[in-house]
Amino acid sequence: MSSLKKFLEKKSYIKIPLVLTATNHMEVTAVINGVTGRFILDTGASSTCVGFDKIDFFNLNSKASKIKAAGAGATDMETLVSTKNVLNLGQWKRNKLKIVLFDLIHVNSALIAHKALPVDGIIGADILKKGKAIIDYDKRCVYLKVK
Repeated sequence: MSSLKKFLEKKSYIKIPLVLTATNHMEVTAVINGVTGRFILDTGASSTCVGFDKIDFFNLNSKASKIKAAGAGATDMETLVSTKNVLNLGQWKRNKLKIVLFDLIHVNSALIAHKALPVDGIIGADILKKGKAIIDYDKRCVYLKVK
C-alpha cells in the first residue's frame, strides 16, 4: 500500500510541516503579503485571523466590519477586515484573501501562561476548505491541494 504522502502528491497536494506547541496546538509558518509569521492551525476557527497589533507588520489594509469574533473564552470582540491579501503556506498560495483582524491578546496571554510562544494569527477553516486540507496529526503536517 502506498503511503499517504505519495498518494496525496499524486493528487496534486503539497505537504506543509506543522509544529506541536507546548499547549498541544499545531503551529504553521505562513507568509502574508511577503511577511513571515507564526500561526495556529485551528479547524474550529471559521476565518483566518491576524491580531490588531500585526496590521502594519503584514501590510494589511483594513476597514470596519460588522463581524463579531468569539473564541478562547472571549465573545463579541470588535473586528476589522482586510481584503486582497496574498497568503503562502509553503508552496501553496492564495490571492485575494480576506483576513479578519481582532485583538488576539487573550489567545497570546493563554499561550504565554503555558510557556508557549505568542502567535501572529490563526489559519482557519476558510483556508482549510479552500485547500481541501488533510491533516496528518501523527506526521505533524497538513496537505493542501494545489489548484
